[in-house]
Amino acid sequence: MAHGEVLEFEEYVRTRQDALLRSARRLVPDPVDAQDLLQTALVRTYGRWDGIADKRLADAYLRRVMINTRTEWWRARKLEEVPTEQLPDASVDDSTEQHADRALLMDIMKVLAPKQRSVVVLRHWEQMSTEETAAALGMSAGTVKSTLHRALARLREELERRASDEHDGFGAGVPEREERERCAA
Repeated sequence: MAHGEVLEFEEYVRTRQDALLRSARRLVPDPVDAQDLLQTALVRTYGRWDGIADKRLADAYLRRVMINTRTEWWRARKLEEVPTEQLPDASVDDSTEQHADRALLMDIMKVLAPKQRSVVVLRHWEQMSTEETAAALGMSAGTVKSTLHRALARLREELERRASDEHDGFGAGVPEREERERCAA
């Protein structure tokens, strides 16, 4: 390649680099892989630069090289599947405990006053900041903090009470507790 064409290619890369990198980012999700893809495409295009008669089409040419390179990478990827003589045991995640925890939490939330429940939901489930929660509920940030503190303390007390009920052998259900209280009277 002649010296003038090298300078022309360098100027082209300098002026079009950002746009070409954006194109590479659309082809691969990882920014580092996008940079690698663009560099590989530039190296491949550099060797053919003098063959591009209309330099206004260089972007299209480079994008095509990036697409082809990405396809090559995809085809050459290492597959994680390995053929074996015997199939492994299929394990199924048992989400029963997770559902039970969620049901317990939903049940325990009923002991809170509506304002406390709202603060807990916005701060912990919705992951709002103290200021966002205060704005959403029309209260001061200090009120949100104190309400949240009292609500979490109340939830802890309820959890401990239910755990001690289970430990005592009576279970956490309301009918068993009512039966126990009736027997004690």
